[in-house]
Amino acid sequence: MQFYMPVKVYEEEECVKCHTEVFTAAGSKALLVTGRHSARENGALSDVLEVLEEAGISYALFDAVEENPSIETVMKARTLGLKEKADFVIGIGGGSPMDAAKAIAMMMYYKEENADYLYEGQETGRLPLILIPTTCGTGSEVTGASVLTIHAKKTKSSLPHKIFADAALIDGKYLAAAPISVIRNTAVDALGHLMESWFNSAATKYSRMCAEAGLTTWALARRDLLELEQKPLSPESRENLMRASAFAGMAIAQTGTSLPHALSYPLTYDLHLPHGVAVGYFESGYLAQIPENERNEMLSLAGFRNLSDFQDFFETVCGKILIPEDELQHALDAVASNPSKLSKAPFACGKEELEKVVFHQ
Repeated sequence: MQFYMPVKVYEEEECVKCHTEVFTAAGSKALLVTGRHSARENGALSDVLEVLEEAGISYALFDAVEENPSIETVMKARTLGLKEKADFVIGIGGGSPMDAAKAIAMMMYYKEENADYLYEGQETGRLPLILIPTTCGTGSEVTGASVLTIHAKKTKSSLPHKIFADAALIDGKYLAAAPISVIRNTAVDALGHLMESWFNSAATKYSRMCAEAGLTTWALARRDLLELEQKPLSPESRENLMRASAFAGMAIAQTGTSLPHALSYPLTYDLHLPHGVAVGYFESGYLAQIPENERNEMLSLAGFRNLSDFQDFFETVCGKILIPEDELQHALDAVASNPSKLSKAPFACGKEELEKVVFHQ
């Protein structure tokens, strides 16, 4: 049994402005990696620029990371970073910019390698890396995972490298500007991380310690997630959701995710479903394979009475999702041929068991 989480985590109000030393320790010129709009709208980018300018640190900005970032995007950013002679990377945003920033930091380190190194390289060096989350879902700021879209294969896949950041700076205020749909989708993703880490063949007492902390923290914001049309998240709920997401990241950093995440990738690529929605769609089918007493014990930590209560919550916040049967079969076939994905389930998982997960039997 082991526990590894090398990221130095800071969480507080005005976190970025309170920790200039994190940036000055990282280097003399930053490559900032963001999505197209959100980092500007939520104030995170302006906070970082203010700190960099006051510290005399120069920077270049790559603000073209798409949802579900591609290998091509990573390589474009790498080209900019090398041209600008950046010596560290700052990722700002949700899972997409942070996952991209990890891959960019690695590929800037291996500047002579081509894109094949992302999935075929044997070593995992990187430039110094700082991550600043602005959504409450992926927990990427504290994991080594980086998931990229592979257009040639029409799917998403995690890099084989574990790319942990040097530091994560967490501030709930950035969640205030997020659209309702983003808050709900990412909160469901975080909950999926917690559930799949809890019920996972690699689970340990340490990973469950993180998952339990995450589930009970997430539960504190559950009611507010249901009432977002009537009122915005309170500052306390924003903090709780960001903290729960980080705890969830720490949990899956030990165990990895399980079947719902693996099944979600074809749906995200083919149907352009938000990642959290695609993951949440399979959670009930997955949890249904777990003995009821064990399942309800975990669900109670998140504030649910039983599996039906969870499913009602999911349909309320994400809608009743209808997936064409051929797409479900495609997802099933993709996972059924991947023993490493099947092995994450804490139960014997052959085709029959996988069909129950996929088709909610």
